[in-house]
Amino acid sequence: MEFEKDDKLRIVDWYTATLGQRSKEKHKEDSLKVADLSIRFSSEIMHEPLQLDWMRIADNLSVLTRFNDEKICTEFILTRILPGHRLRKSTGITGYAKGISGGWAYEQLEGAVDGIVDFKLDEVEGEMVNFMRIRTMREIGFQSRWHRLKLDENFEVTLEK
Repeated sequence: MEFEKDDKLRIVDWYTATLGQRSKEKHKEDSLKVADLSIRFSSEIMHEPLQLDWMRIADNLSVLTRFNDEKICTEFILTRILPGHRLRKSTGITGYAKGISGGWAYEQLEGAVDGIVDFKLDEVEGEMVNFMRIRTMREIGFQSRWHRLKLDENFEVTLEK
């Protein structure tokens, strides 16, 4: 992919590690143990030039709880991932599945971020429909009602009117 060659897009493979295998991808995590990730994150911050103004998307950090204690995962996100976004002046979008962790973890994570967007799949008239809403957003006005998502033929996702 051209964007990857120009380092304008970086897709980091965390999935292969969940299978207990080593990834062949250029950008990857070989271990999802917080101790290993913490060392790598720290050395990256200390030794690599800071790439500023990136958008960083992690689709499901709750996968870390498969390999680590919930408290350790939560502390890692609070002390490494979120400060890393701020240090790099980057926007971070991080997914965390509901029902995976206990209330304490969600309270800590929700209190540390600037906004929370919820997604849900619901049945409407016998059809499965995707919805989203902004639950909280600091310093920005918003409507918190659920909005139906529409998938166009070209796979573009829009809010249905």
